[in-house]
Amino acid sequence: QVQLVESGGGLVQPGGSLRLACVVSGLTVNVNTGTVGWFRQAPGKERDFVAAVRGTGTYYADSVRGRFTISRDNAKNTVYLQMDSLNPEDTAVYICGARRTFINSGSTRWPSSYDYWGQGTQVTVSS
Repeated sequence: QVQLVESGGGLVQPGGSLRLACVVSGLTVNVNTGTVGWFRQAPGKERDFVAAVRGTGTYYADSVRGRFTISRDNAKNTVYLQMDSLNPEDTAVYICGARRTFINSGSTRWPSSYDYWGQGTQVTVSS
């Protein structure tokens, strides 16, 4: 049974930082297999791509490139999202998705490319 559990969300002031974690079980994610993506969803809006890691490659939405960093700990089967210089527009529920295999880089940004999802963690950026 595949499970994804996110953690690390919370309330932070503009300009602050948070690090999210996505612990994956039942599916191996490392340099040789698996794709994990972070998405976010604000109330009443669609699920938007944030970042993904696949093999040795990392991919980012234009809106977060240079501020967010995705990384993977193979030993812990965990994917992290370091978020810096946060602004109120980053407020959303952050959700990680996973699939067992690699996908091409262009497909990492589509929610339909992922087979498994976590429940999400709330990130609120406000003064």
